[in-house]
Amino acid sequence: MGIYLNSESAYTLYKSETQKPYFVDKSRMIEELFPLIEEGANHICITRPRRFGKTVTANMISAFFSKAREASDIFDRLKISTSQNYSKYRNQYNVIHISLNDISRQCTTYEEYITRIEQRLVRDLKRAYPQAELDGEESAVDALMEIYTENSENRFIFVFDEWDFLFHQPFVTEKEKREYLSYLRSLLKDRPYVILAYMTGILPIAKYSSGSELNMFTEYTMLSEEKFSEVFGFTDSEVDTLYQKYTDYTEHIKVTREGLRYWYNGYHTFSGERVYNPRSVVCALRNNNLGNYWTSAGPYDEIYYYIENNVAAVRDDLALMVSGIPVPAKIREYAATSMNLNTKDEIFSSMVVYGFLSYENGKVSIPNKELMDRFDEMLQREPSLGYVYRLARASDRMLEATLSGDVDTMAEILELAHDTEVPLLRYNNETELSAVVNLVYLSARDRYRVEREDKAGTGYVDFIFYPETDKSLDSIILELKVDSSPEEAIRQIKTRKYDLRFRERIGEEQKYTERILAVGISYNKKTKKHICRVEVLQD
Repeated sequence: MGIYLNSESAYTLYKSETQKPYFVDKSRMIEELFPLIEEGANHICITRPRRFGKTVTANMISAFFSKAREASDIFDRLKISTSQNYSKYRNQYNVIHISLNDISRQCTTYEEYITRIEQRLVRDLKRAYPQAELDGEESAVDALMEIYTENSENRFIFVFDEWDFLFHQPFVTEKEKREYLSYLRSLLKDRPYVILAYMTGILPIAKYSSGSELNMFTEYTMLSEEKFSEVFGFTDSEVDTLYQKYTDYTEHIKVTREGLRYWYNGYHTFSGERVYNPRSVVCALRNNNLGNYWTSAGPYDEIYYYIENNVAAVRDDLALMVSGIPVPAKIREYAATSMNLNTKDEIFSSMVVYGFLSYENGKVSIPNKELMDRFDEMLQREPSLGYVYRLARASDRMLEATLSGDVDTMAEILELAHDTEVPLLRYNNETELSAVVNLVYLSARDRYRVEREDKAGTGYVDFIFYPETDKSLDSIILELKVDSSPEEAIRQIKTRKYDLRFRERIGEEQKYTERILAVGISYNKKTKKHICRVEVLQD
């Protein structure tokens, strides 16, 4: 057994994964690889944002196919075991599994990085195939060809995890990136020893360079292909199952099912299915706490980079997205391969690829509270965003004014939003007013679960503030009106019985125990004035 060739590492890591309490069985995906292996010489690349299960899946594939270790103790109890060809393919192949993000501290140049990979792979091959009489000086390609020539049965499945890791390292030049692409091409393209090459990454390989180094790969992205879409990310039904386990395991339940949706849902597959960030869901259930588990690492993951260099182009659209309103965009995933993002669409394309934004039906949006918190952080510290920054900074005062019934301060803060030079804020309809209201209540999301257009009573309310994290807070129902009165807004809240969302149901414990506030906000296009009213519906 070697470091790369038929290594037991994937078996050990995947077995450990299956023994965790919140493991989700995605093994059915393996069956989709059977015909590709049967055909031979297939190359597929699956790209997804970070923390969407790419490495776990790569380990699963290696553990299943590799001769390294008999893995029936893992897979006999998983869904793949019901496949007709389960035993035919399990642990029958030589697998070369390389985690391309495995870099030693001593490796500070591209030459050191690629030489380390080459030396390890050739050493594995030399030990496994002594009859091929390798002297250790050959390249990996030459060694593999020699082994295949010695016996044409000697063929391999390649599993490369995080193929694009090298592109985010500061020591790699543009010239070396091209050399790396050529290296992968030389190793994998048109080689008789390749049964299947399975590769993962964040960046799409399509149009990565002016050449065609990796054009042998069929690429499956979240936005362009339905195949494999359910493998990466958790579906609603899978989160339902995990939440049931959580309630069974946990004595003092602090995480709600609705909270999981609000915090971690919002991504979309090509087929339109909504998926959750899997790592964040598991962390929240394991820690019994809804929090921000979406971590970044490296300059390519810094959300600020995409905004700071093109504030004018993205400012208004950013304000709309922070307000929960999707924005039209032309997404070209390969734009993420450039660090020179010159247009709004290029910026948004990169943010979609890295998982900062979600894309559906031609529009981009901030997928969930976890990511909204990142945008909130940016707005609170980025003065170059002008009025968006000012509104975000005022949001603490807006919430306190609302809770205390200080309608004059509420109106004063809303006047900050009135800038007729900005198209977003012309207030032609309630949608534009909603965008501004969402901004001035931005900090409320730290203490409330804020829902827009939520079903309540006999209709849909503009905003509901659920005090999920702090039960001592008042509940808030907020209705907007343009060219009407705040009294009319509050009257609608009452007649449509929106407050039923906070009332206890028969047989259930009262969930929201503090006051229920009805808030009406109106804007008069003629006088250009905001008027606010706050009324207590329940003490």
